[in-house]
Amino acid sequence: MKRFFSFERMITPIIIKILFWIGIVGSFVAGVIVLIMIPTSSISNGRFPAVLLTLLFGLLGGILTFAIGALITRIYCELMILAFRINETLTDIKVLLEKDQPVE
Repeated sequence: MKRFFSFERMITPIIIKILFWIGIVGSFVAGVIVLIMIPTSSISNGRFPAVLLTLLFGLLGGILTFAIGALITRIYCELMILAFRINETLTDIKVLLEKDQPVE
C-alpha cells in the first residue's frame, strides 16, 4: 500500500492494457455492425448480383473495420505504454548511477 501512495509503482500501464481489450471488443462490435448494416441497407433492390455484391462488400467492410480498428488501438496503447517504459528505464539508470557514485 505504501508503494501505491508514494507513486513508486505505476498503475496506468495496467489500465492501458484494460483499455486495449475494450478497444479490441469495440473494433469487433464495429466490424459486426458494418458487416450487418451494409447488406441490409441495400438489400431492397432484390436482384441476385446486387445482393451478392453487397454481401461481399459487407464482409470486406466488416473485416477491414475490425482490422484497422484493432491496429489503431494497438498503436495508440503502445505509444502510451512507451512513455512509462522510458520512465522505468530512466529510473533504473538513475538508481545504478547513484549506486556507483562514491559517497563524499
